[in-house]
Amino acid sequence: MDHRRQHRARTGAVRRYWARRATPDPALSHRIEIAYCTQCRWLLRATWMAQELLTTFDGEIAELVLCPGTGGVFEVHADGQRVWSRREEGRFPDIVELKQRVRDVIAPERDLGHADRSSQRLD
Repeated sequence: MDHRRQHRARTGAVRRYWARRATPDPALSHRIEIAYCTQCRWLLRATWMAQELLTTFDGEIAELVLCPGTGGVFEVHADGQRVWSRREEGRFPDIVELKQRVRDVIAPERDLGHADRSSQRLD
C-alpha cells in the first residue's frame, strides 16, 4: 500500500510539472544555448556553466540547451544573442562575467547581489 501511495505522489508531481509547461509563464520565456567543442572535451565546463546559470536565473530560464560542436567552439547565446565567444574574447568567461552578460539580455533590471558588487569594486 505504501508503494502505491509513493507512486501516485510521483506521478502527480510529474503531471503538475507538465501542466505548468503546457501553460507557459511569460517570466519563463528565455532560452540559453551553450555551444561547446567535443574534440576539446569541454562538456564538463559547459555543464558547470549551465548549472550556474540555471541556479542564478531560477524561474527566468525556460530552457537551456547544450550544443555539441567541433573546432574549438565555446559560445553562449541568450535569446538568440551571442553573449560570449571564446574565439572573440580569447579566453573562457569568468562565471560572474557570464552571469552579468546573460542578465543584461534576459533581465537587465535584476541585481545579481555580490556578483554585481564585486565587479563595481574593480571599476
